[in-house]
Amino acid sequence: MDTQSTLGKLYLIPTTLGDTNPLDVIPLPVKKHVERIDYYIAENEKTARRSIKNLVPSKKQNLLHFKTLNKFTQATEIPTFLDSCKAGYDTGLLSEAGVPGVADPGAEIVKLAHQNGIQVVPLVGPSSILLAMMASGMNGQAFSFNGYLPIDKKEKKQALKQLERISSEKNMAQIFIETPYRNNKLLEDMIQTLHPTTKLCVAADITLSSEYILTLPISAWKQKKVDLHKRPTIFIIQK
Repeated sequence: MDTQSTLGKLYLIPTTLGDTNPLDVIPLPVKKHVERIDYYIAENEKTARRSIKNLVPSKKQNLLHFKTLNKFTQATEIPTFLDSCKAGYDTGLLSEAGVPGVADPGAEIVKLAHQNGIQVVPLVGPSSILLAMMASGMNGQAFSFNGYLPIDKKEKKQALKQLERISSEKNMAQIFIETPYRNNKLLEDMIQTLHPTTKLCVAADITLSSEYILTLPISAWKQKKVDLHKRPTIFIIQK
């Protein structure tokens, strides 16, 4: 008998990128999986329960089982997170926003699943990184996601210049993010640091009613006024 057939599967379940109707951005097959899965791994149980309730209002919350994966999770706990799969139950991995495993601690659980012969099933949903890249008009054949830039101002400017140089040398779009309350400062630093002809895409509140996506050269951004404070934003540059 195939050992994998006796194990539950790990489903990577997407969530919305903010306060929007789930069925506007989450495909119906995802809803059907959530209707039947009772075991979940998430960064925050409260928000995960809310996401499930928004997607499947009829779901009985008292039947749900959660494992919490965040910065407070002990490394020694993680090997037990897939015990439900080992017992034959399908298990869902939820991100706080978007898709699990991409700029998300869930990647550790996915790695564990592969190590234990558990089938991983990625489900379609909104990824702010890919949606921003799609809408940027930059090189979709070659791009790199760099996560967060350094907080120190000098180091941040050095990182920006380095990413600009890489984008020019390799014709590769460079994607990064910032803690939302620092967005305006990062935009200001980019305008002061990058070459006037370097293109910058700012993609904020993706999929929400307040969505803002614009690509302009740095020289043109100097004339723009946009408030990104506490708005989830993707930044992309290309020289």
